[in-house]
Amino acid sequence: MNDPAATLLTICRRLVDPHARPVALYTAHNGTAALRAATHAGHVIVKCHRGHDRHHQEIHAYQHWTPALGTSAPKLIAVSDEPPSVVVTALPGRPLAETDLDPQREIYAHRQAGTLLRLLHNASPPRTEPDITAWLAERGDYWLSLAKELLSEQRRTEIRAHLRDLATLGPLPAVPCHLDFTPRNLLCTTNSERESADCHRHDAFSTSPDVAVAVIDFEHARFDLAARDLVRLATRTWPNRPDLEEAFISTYGNLTDLDRKVIEHCSHLDALTATVREAQSTADPSSPRSRPRTSPNPSIRVCAETIAGRSPGGCGKCA
Repeated sequence: MNDPAATLLTICRRLVDPHARPVALYTAHNGTAALRAATHAGHVIVKCHRGHDRHHQEIHAYQHWTPALGTSAPKLIAVSDEPPSVVVTALPGRPLAETDLDPQREIYAHRQAGTLLRLLHNASPPRTEPDITAWLAERGDYWLSLAKELLSEQRRTEIRAHLRDLATLGPLPAVPCHLDFTPRNLLCTTNSERESADCHRHDAFSTSPDVAVAVIDFEHARFDLAARDLVRLATRTWPNRPDLEEAFISTYGNLTDLDRKVIEHCSHLDALTATVREAQSTADPSSPRSRPRTSPNPSIRVCAETIAGRSPGGCGKCA
């Protein structure tokens, strides 16, 4: 999108309200953009997807899984197939990663995060076919082939060993997963912020009267290993904040030795894919692969239409 704000506003006016007004443009680390707009339905978020696989994954999550989170997740308002885009309700708050909370409020926030992730993982019966551990190991080999010039042979051998060990753990059940469950995708509000914004959203999962947490951005959501949803917290947050790990676990539930093994092996897969994607974006940040397509005549359908369940592996190109 040469002008993402204009493109997203056009989508919003076609899907929701011809008189929608732009409020704020948000840009993500991966080059995507989302627009907050004021409409007759209230403030909404308009988002274009980089591909139809993520488009369908996010729609499926909103239609089938996020209702389990109540008001702690956005609601789907409308979707468009061309360009692949969604409009969802805008929730109050700032990303937890950007919120300056005192330690006790942080603990409350991470307790809520544990509750919400457990609800998401329980939003649909688990699946045992296909074997997700074997699939992840195969996808890891694909990413290793892309990292040949980026990582040393020693590091690639180490990752390959972890992928083999991961495959031997299966078959394991796959559950609805977020797959980018990090503080940047957790919106946090305090009581004072809700009052100043005239927001009266009641969070049934809050463990503190002064802190409320919600989950956003479900474009990566699909069936996967539950413990894989904890990899980024376990590698980026918990090492320096064991108190936040304890808070999260107190509501999510204790991790088994098997969970810990999955986290360990998948942390190497996560680092591998991050390395390759960073190299790809640096080499060609304007690649069409990362740009949503636009069309003057998008095909619109209402959000009540049922989207078929996605396979555990999504499009087969993501890990």
